[in-house]
Amino acid sequence: MSSRQRIRVFQVATGNVGTEMIKRIGNHPDLELIGLHCYTAEKIGRDAGEIAGLAPIGVTATGSIEEIIAAEPDVVTFHGVFPDEALYERVLEAGINIVTTADWITGHHRDRNHPHPSGKKVTEVLEAACRRGGATFYGTGMNPGLCQILGVVHSCDVADIENITVTESVDVSCHHSVDTWKEVGYGRPADDPTIPASLEKYTRVFADSIYLMADCFDLELDDVTFTYELGACTEDVDLGWYFLPQGSLGANYIKYQGIVDGTPRIETHLEWQMTPRTDPKWDVKGCYITQITGDPSIYSKHMVFPKAGVDLSNPESFASIGMTVTGLPALNSLRSVVAAPPGILTSADLPLRGFAGRFARS
Repeated sequence: MSSRQRIRVFQVATGNVGTEMIKRIGNHPDLELIGLHCYTAEKIGRDAGEIAGLAPIGVTATGSIEEIIAAEPDVVTFHGVFPDEALYERVLEAGINIVTTADWITGHHRDRNHPHPSGKKVTEVLEAACRRGGATFYGTGMNPGLCQILGVVHSCDVADIENITVTESVDVSCHHSVDTWKEVGYGRPADDPTIPASLEKYTRVFADSIYLMADCFDLELDDVTFTYELGACTEDVDLGWYFLPQGSLGANYIKYQGIVDGTPRIETHLEWQMTPRTDPKWDVKGCYITQITGDPSIYSKHMVFPKAGVDLSNPESFASIGMTVTGLPALNSLRSVVAAPPGILTSADLPLRGFAGRFARS
């Protein structure tokens, strides 16, 4: 494909990430938005720009898989909260590539925890659809996703690695997804015995991140374990878009650990707070941290800031940053995914240019 040819993108979903990506596609020199698939009936028939809070852009939202296939895009970008595996299969077998930010890095988690109705592993179903259509499927995001790639890259000059830990240490109150936080258990009494299972169910994709890194390090794991600590709100907290009663879950510290011979070797930690007013509380640093114990050892922070001139007093500005860093790894990978051979890809399969951003248009 010539570097001058723009990739024709059909986007699925217009939630927090999807809405932000409509704006980003319009300024991405490689990409052309040719279609938008919505699940909400009242959005169908509306202009994609209007849905995203922009001026009309001439792309009308549709609501059927048939309309996606008929448009013959180069790639579908999927930004729903949860995967739509029926849509994935239909689109892939039609010969259309997919890049998703929904709950997918290697597929291990989907295979183990979300059985396909057919009784087959989800990865088997999608791999077969890729073969039938000659299409490629790839999952990414910020975390899990780019966060683990940063960890792998930082190991490049380390000999005799003993442990690698990547940590997301963030205030999550800017992520305005009520459904997500209800499912995870935020707002329920912190001593609710169902919360640990909810947290694990909806964060288990982070086990994928451990397996991805292990693959890059050529390390065979015995197990990937899940442990947690919960922070209870010390007072009522009203965020405007979400209410956390005193005593409810308002923060957590989760560890996914890849174990070899009884020792944690590869770890992903999630240090999340919806409010700092919890007991216990953690020193949330607002960044992504890579720590490698070895010869030499590494400590690195990946910090994300708004561009110059953004009103920092506006909570929506911070929400926008979170959605941007989730979706851009997908958009920037599209050219490499379209050029890749058919099948399921992980980030270990992409060339370095698959992670490269784009310079602003002059």
